Formats: sequence, C-alpha cells, structure tokens
Amino acid sequence: MKNTALLAGLLAAGLALTACGTTSGNSTATGGNSSFTPPALPALGKLGPAEGQLSVLAWPGYAENGSNDPKIDWVTPFEQQSGCKVNVKPFGTSDEAISLMKTGQYDVVSASGDASLRLIASGDVEPVNTALVPNYSDVFGFLKNQSWNSVNGVAYGIPHGWGANLLTWRTDKVTPAPASWSVMFDPNSKYKGKITAYDSPIYIADAALYLKAHQPDLGIKSPYSLDSTQFQAAVDLLKKQRPLVSEYWSDYLKESQSLTSGDAVVGTAWQVTVNVTKGNNVPLESTVPSEGATGWSDTWMLAAKSQHKNCAYMWMNYIISPKVNAQVAEYFGEAPANSKACAQTTDPKHCDTYHAGDATYASKIAYWTTPISQCLDGRTDVKCEDYGAWTQAWTEIKG
Repeated sequence: MKNTALLAGLLAAGLALTACGTTSGNSTATGGNSSFTPPALPALGKLGPAEGQLSVLAWPGYAENGSNDPKIDWVTPFEQQSGCKVNVKPFGTSDEAISLMKTGQYDVVSASGDASLRLIASGDVEPVNTALVPNYSDVFGFLKNQSWNSVNGVAYGIPHGWGANLLTWRTDKVTPAPASWSVMFDPNSKYKGKITAYDSPIYIADAALYLKAHQPDLGIKSPYSLDSTQFQAAVDLLKKQRPLVSEYWSDYLKESQSLTSGDAVVGTAWQVTVNVTKGNNVPLESTVPSEGATGWSDTWMLAAKSQHKNCAYMWMNYIISPKVNAQVAEYFGEAPANSKACAQTTDPKHCDTYHAGDATYASKIAYWTTPISQCLDGRTDVKCEDYGAWTQAWTEIKG
C-alpha cells in the first residue's frame, strides 16, 4: 500500500499544472530512490543502426546548435558523426518539460530532479542500459544511483551536470556585497522593486531553506519536506516578499536583460545568467549565501515511446563525452558529470571553481526534488504538502 499510494502521489504531481518540482539532496549510495515502484519497462538490450533523426528536449544551453551563437554548436558535429538529424526544443521550467514529454514528440530530455521522478512514475521515461553508454564509466561516482536518477537500483538516465541556484547582484548598485538571502527576503530590503526571483512552485523551497536557518524552531530538515505549519511559513514569507519582486523569471536570457538594464539589481540566478550578463560588460557577481542554496543535478532521460532509441543512446554518450561535456559545462556554468571533462576545459580552473569532483560540497546543495505527501526527511508522524499544494500556493503567491 505504501508504494501504491506514493506512486499515485507522484503521478498526480506529474499530471498537475505544469510546474517545476524538486527533490532534496537525500539519496542512497547503492540504489537511489527506493520509496516507490515505477511501471515495469525494459531497458534497451543492444544498439542497432541509427534511425536518422532525434528530437531533443533540453534546458537552454544544453544542446546548442549555433542558432543562438554560431560559435556554440554541439549538435552539428553530433549529426555529422552519427547520421542522426537533431531537432532541439528548449524549455524554461521542469513543468514545461513534463508537459512536452507527455506529447510523445521527444526522444530525450535533460531532466532536473523535480521532473525526473514524475517522469519515471508516469512511465514517460524508461530505464537506461548504462552498458550501452561507454562514457558513463567516467561519470563521478557521487552522481550515480542517486534519488533523482535511479529507482530500486535501476538507472533511469545519464548524469549531465550540476550546480547551485545562486544569489547574484549588480556590484555598482548593491552595496555592501550581500552574503545572505535576507537581501531578497527582508521586507525592509532597500532594493524593493528591483528584485528578481525564479518563476516556479519549486521556489517555495528557497524560502524554506531561508527559514531553516533563520527560524530553527520550525524544525525544517529538508526544504522539500514541509508539513502544514512549515509550508505555511514558507508561503507567508513569499507573500511578504511579493511586493519586493519586480519580476519572476523562467527564461535566463530575459533575466539577464533585466539585470543589464537595471530593472533588477539583485536576485536568484543560474551561473549561465551570470556568465552571459558579465560577458556584456555588466558589473555582476554571485555567491552561495550563508544559508546555503537549492540547486540541480540534471539527467539525460530516454522517452519510453521513443522511435529513435539508437540515436538517443548515441546522443547520451556523445553529450557527456569529455570534450563536449566540458564545453557545455563551461558555457552553461556548472560542474560537468564526466570526470575526464576537467582536463578538457578551456579554463583550467573551471572544475575547481564549480567543485566538480567535490562530493562533500555537492552534498550540501538542496537538489530539486518532487514534494510528496510522504515526508522525504524520514518523518512518519505527519504528512507533508505535495506538489499539487505547492502549485496552488504558487498561484496565490504571485497573485
């Protein structure tokens, strides 16, 4: 009954309004998630000839084909090597990715932890035969068999990269340099009307992480496992923050434009946003604040209904190959998954900067995870608010 109820909850979360889900950094060293039983789907047994085409659903910056910048193109070399013509569709939130995957039009998706479990539970993605992905052997061990990419010892994808959701600010307009998320959550913040925040129900976890540090009496252990009292506190904090926020973003390029124009001077951002904005000569810096940060660990997953699985496996092996994984990691601003990628980066200090091989640092990030009614922090005496509640609350928060 436990597994049946949990699976139903995950399915409900997957069918809810398109929204970004997440999972905490909790995992097991040997088998990933063991709290539910997904649909019985077989992994591909052996590779066959390429089917000639592939449809890729990806976070912006993960499957660049030269359309944004002619110099940034990983798709064309893959097409030339594989014979698989690639169509790339970028998405802005995990909610959007899940909705698009349900159309059956895409073969592979770069899924964050808030989407991966929902995709697994709904049967939209199938197990991956890692033996058919030679470069998998070089993936850092602490990224394998984790709660967001494996279930009951079965891998459902190939790790791609990971990183933290950062606090960023205009150094010419925000002084002194902030070291706490309070610059965004303090109702008396002097940057009222100049703050930007991520547009997704999963952003509730950022508020919960802040409360974990500033209101320890709430007893928050995981920002993705919130009972009714903890959840309401996080929602209330975000409602108080709402008048401070100039805009919520899901497109990092639009956030970059806001930071460039000065419409926003401080906010939560991905490293790629910081990189792109600084590349336009905007004085910008970023940090992981004293309270810590939420973050992502992304996984390439294979659609169960894909008609191009050989091209898909070729893509998954290619995109995490040392050279390409290094290029993507530097462009996006994240730690690569392939341990050999660190020797291929243009910046020899890239992997040190992003703590690529640092399992201890990685364990401190609260990775996106799908909130479910069964508390993920181990509590059994209460129920936690599920993703449906998060989605409804987010609508109320934004007004």
